[in-house]
Amino acid sequence: MTDQTGSEEGLPRRITQGRVRSMAKAGAALDADHGIGQFESALRAARLYVFSQDKTLQHMQVHVPRDGQTLPAPDGEEILAIKRKVLESGQPQNVEAFYAMPEGRALFSIHIDPTFGPDGKVDGITCRAIDITMIRSLEREQRRLTAELGTTLQRYETALRGSNVTVFTHDRDLRYTSISNPLFGRAVREIVGRADHEIMPVENVAAIAALKQAALDSGLPKDGEVRVNEGTSIRWYDLHIEPVRDGSGAIAGLTCSAVDITERKEGEAHLRLLMRELTHRSKNLLAVIQAMARQTARHAGSIDGFLDQFSARLQALARSHDLLVQEEWHGVALAELVRSQLAPYLDRSGAQIAVNGPPVMLRPEAAQSLGLALHELAINAVRFGALSTPSGRISIAWTWQPGGERPAVEIMWEESGGPEVGAPAQRGFGSLVVERNLARALEAGVDLTFDREGVRCRITIPVTQLLRPVGTET
Repeated sequence: MTDQTGSEEGLPRRITQGRVRSMAKAGAALDADHGIGQFESALRAARLYVFSQDKTLQHMQVHVPRDGQTLPAPDGEEILAIKRKVLESGQPQNVEAFYAMPEGRALFSIHIDPTFGPDGKVDGITCRAIDITMIRSLEREQRRLTAELGTTLQRYETALRGSNVTVFTHDRDLRYTSISNPLFGRAVREIVGRADHEIMPVENVAAIAALKQAALDSGLPKDGEVRVNEGTSIRWYDLHIEPVRDGSGAIAGLTCSAVDITERKEGEAHLRLLMRELTHRSKNLLAVIQAMARQTARHAGSIDGFLDQFSARLQALARSHDLLVQEEWHGVALAELVRSQLAPYLDRSGAQIAVNGPPVMLRPEAAQSLGLALHELAINAVRFGALSTPSGRISIAWTWQPGGERPAVEIMWEESGGPEVGAPAQRGFGSLVVERNLARALEAGVDLTFDREGVRCRITIPVTQLLRPVGTET
């Protein structure tokens, strides 16, 4: 590519006025005989310069698109070298060069062909030069836009890959023509070119196809939530469907987006379950509190005594509920329940309380009932047992008992080092909570004894009240 500048006259002075007139007469004759006029009109419309030169590179004939506007002369060294090469080799050549035109700097594509005399030898050249300034400008703009589009598409694809949104398109036959991500448990190559009934279970097709067909028929966007069975799992998608129109305004297909909302649907289902359970448990809780109030009032000697005991039992119940709320009401770890109920006494000097056992998860109902039982055992130990003296000790240990007809977790509460214990004259509310309530609510086995060395309580909780027993030691 070269840059050519020169005089505005364009033709060498060796082309005389007479020769121009002679060329004009010859052109007129050809125009009359062969219709060259139409050909020249086409050349002018194409802004094509055509000229011939002899072996000395003297101009013989010249056609210009507009009167008085020729390519500037003289040629640059690069153009001259290429022309001489054509004259020597007899082979055509192409070159691009810049010329200083009246309207500004312009780029021309020049094709140079050899011409041959009667003896078959090269006797000159014919050159065709066309202004490609606009073409190159458009090509540069196209490359820029292509690069910009590529960058935009890359960002778009990256954003889609990092999200739970899939974008896809359909033709009017509802066959997939493109898709951004795998969908419905299928890879992209398994989806494109196919219809919904070919890539998903038949029981899921009707609802999805109805939404898409409604968008095609009405020409309006459609939205809906659909369920799709993907192997052994169920996925939920929020579909948005938009009709796509061609240049004439006719609907040519659909553009759709699918957002995976499975986690949201599962969360909603769990929330509904929690609300039902909350209603049920609230009624049960009120019944428990009413029973606690009646039993506490029956065994309390005064109003102050009732208030103290009832408040302590409500707090014990609240501690169990706090643990359940932390675990979203799924269950409570047995170790956490024990430490929560005995929290006021675990910080005493001398380590009066030892807690040991494998990880075990209790169901919510079991956690509430066992929490109250542990509270009553602790209160009894503070008043009359091992925690009433600094030398007293309590061991709380549990083991997993997998054998037998009823696998269970066995919990042992053992007191030692405290005052000598005697059997109570009558069973109080604490004994009722430990023995009767656990047996009735959890179908648990309870063995509560008042040995002279200290209170012993064996509680056997059946596997039906557990979530996931694990056999490692804490």
